Amino acid sequence: MGNVVAAALAFVGSHFLLSHPLRRPLVRAFGEKGFLGLYSLVAAVTLGWLAIAYRSAPPGVALWPVGDGLWAIGTILMLVSAILFMGSLVRNPALPQAAAGQVPEARGVFAITRHPMMWAFALWGMVHILVFPDPSNVVLALAIIVLALVGAHLQDRKKEALQPDFWREWERRTSYWPFVAVAAGRARIGKIGMHALAGGVVVWLAATWAHMPLAGWPAGIWRWIA
Repeated sequence: MGNVVAAALAFVGSHFLLSHPLRRPLVRAFGEKGFLGLYSLVAAVTLGWLAIAYRSAPPGVALWPVGDGLWAIGTILMLVSAILFMGSLVRNPALPQAAAGQVPEARGVFAITRHPMMWAFALWGMVHILVFPDPSNVVLALAIIVLALVGAHLQDRKKEALQPDFWREWERRTSYWPFVAVAAGRARIGKIGMHALAGGVVVWLAATWAHMPLAGWPAGIWRWIA
């Protein structure tokens, strides 16, 4: 368990350090390509350490009982996560080529949150804590949640410095927290798009089915129909 905690801290901490306070001095020292190589190496080593530590950790006592009710909630949240993830892959106004023009109105998953991919990862972590409350798994999932949500916040700060006019207006039209901008009338979901809806359903079905051959137990709707 201690090894899992140490590996999780190393993975998340090194990511934040290299992405923010250490990025500029390391780029000056090694160049952009050298920095990217160092970043990739550190990420691969710490992620590998976390994976090995997690797989080596003995099973712990579940922190709470998990019944069909929690599985049903988790199944729905994972579908939302898959839709957010697939919807984040296209028409992202945060991309540099999109930022070169006028700030667009938020639509689809970007009306829900300006960080749909990060919230997809965070929801993944939350669901895996909910339905598999093994202590080592909780640490692993918390690492993903912190990396996603704190990373999204720091991304906003970086974008404000790099593209102040565009990003501050984009922040005004959107929200960090899901559905806040919609509730405040600053954004309208409108059509989410089949790439998000159909793609999300396919990813959701495939990923939950894959738990059977990979983990040895059914997840999602396969828990009831497999």
